[in-house]
Amino acid sequence: MSRELQVHPTATVDDGAILGDGTRVWHYSHVSAGAQIGARCVLGQNVYVGSRASMGDGVKIQNNVSVYDEVHLEEDVFCGPSMVFTNVINPRAFIERKKEYRTTLVRQGATLGANCTILCGVTIGRFAMVGAGAVITHDVPDYALVVGVPGKQRGWVCRCGVTLGKSEPSLCAACGQSYQLDEAGKKLRERS
Repeated sequence: MSRELQVHPTATVDDGAILGDGTRVWHYSHVSAGAQIGARCVLGQNVYVGSRASMGDGVKIQNNVSVYDEVHLEEDVFCGPSMVFTNVINPRAFIERKKEYRTTLVRQGATLGANCTILCGVTIGRFAMVGAGAVITHDVPDYALVVGVPGKQRGWVCRCGVTLGKSEPSLCAACGQSYQLDEAGKKLRERS
């Protein structure tokens, strides 16, 4: 069953942009030609999507977020209000660096909290949780909870978003999903 695309009259969707079924684009947003947006996405008020940006199905972007060129969001990513992506590591107003854009990848189910900043060239892992106001300068592992400036890992989160135990994150108290750390204690994976 497909749902109809909804674009608010004040929003601009350029010819050549691809938007999936059931996607909603709200007030004063702008989707550039070439942007690829999956099904059932929500773009809040004043969202900008660049021509070389993409997002999978079920992505939710809150108000005042710019998804610049070379930012790629997999399915079910959540971007909190006024969070920031970058795409050039050393910008100068008087030097054009469009050929130096660095790719940023946000993997499936990750959450990026309100007002956080994601520097270009990093990968945010599957189901990771970036806290409000954090500044991310390095890759974030799957299921990691990262907070602060600069962002540091402070624990693990379940795919359902609940914080897991720090030393032995083996079982989610909310949904019952079990997890296992690798021997180095740096990677978390779901147990079947």
